[in-house]
Amino acid sequence: MNRRRNAGIGLLAALLSGLLVYGLFQLQKLQVTRQETVEVVITKQFVEAGKRLTEEDVAYKRIPREGYTKEMLVDLKQAVGMDTVIPLGSNEPILGWKIDRYHLLPADSESTFQIPRDYIRSISNGIRAGDKVTLYLSGENEPSRRILDSLVTVASVKSSSNVEIDNMKDPNLLSLAEGDKERMYASRRDANGMIEYINLNLTEPQWLQIDSYCKDGLHKLVIAYSPESLQLEEEDRQ
Repeated sequence: MNRRRNAGIGLLAALLSGLLVYGLFQLQKLQVTRQETVEVVITKQFVEAGKRLTEEDVAYKRIPREGYTKEMLVDLKQAVGMDTVIPLGSNEPILGWKIDRYHLLPADSESTFQIPRDYIRSISNGIRAGDKVTLYLSGENEPSRRILDSLVTVASVKSSSNVEIDNMKDPNLLSLAEGDKERMYASRRDANGMIEYINLNLTEPQWLQIDSYCKDGLHKLVIAYSPESLQLEEEDRQ
């Protein structure tokens, strides 16, 4: 009996010793993993552009430290409630420039104004939501001139059927955000529909200035796409 008991105790001691060694190994492995990886915020599934992220859309994931960049989010609170500027893939680390809060809404000092059609002489067909545009004033018997010193953000551009104009297969905002000039050019070229309605984010003085010039019908706006739009996007990403 004593021999069996001693054998059982020895076996139990060996088993406990093995479990202790295994536990220490797993603890060391976890510490090494944490030292060599970084926990970042990812999307659980594909998220289309323009969607507001919720807690159900995002999660944490550890990635190799060498694959981490400072643009990657490391706190869920940084992502929840933000709008996606471009589509995000499943399990994709979220970069700060790919999301924004109320991306196309006006700033605190601005409102979104739909410009009356009879105020407009021409609109560049290449203009898309999110672009920065330059406004010119064209009069019948006087030289044309720039009416506002600063660029203006386009909130939306729509066709006569009230549909946002863009190339759905290759959205302009995606190419613009990624800084891909070739794809952006192709997206604007291939988009269907004539611009019938345009909404601009303006301050009150800017709108009153436009309205005072155009309401009598003697002056009209020429709305032109500005190449500074892409330059500003590149500066924001940097």
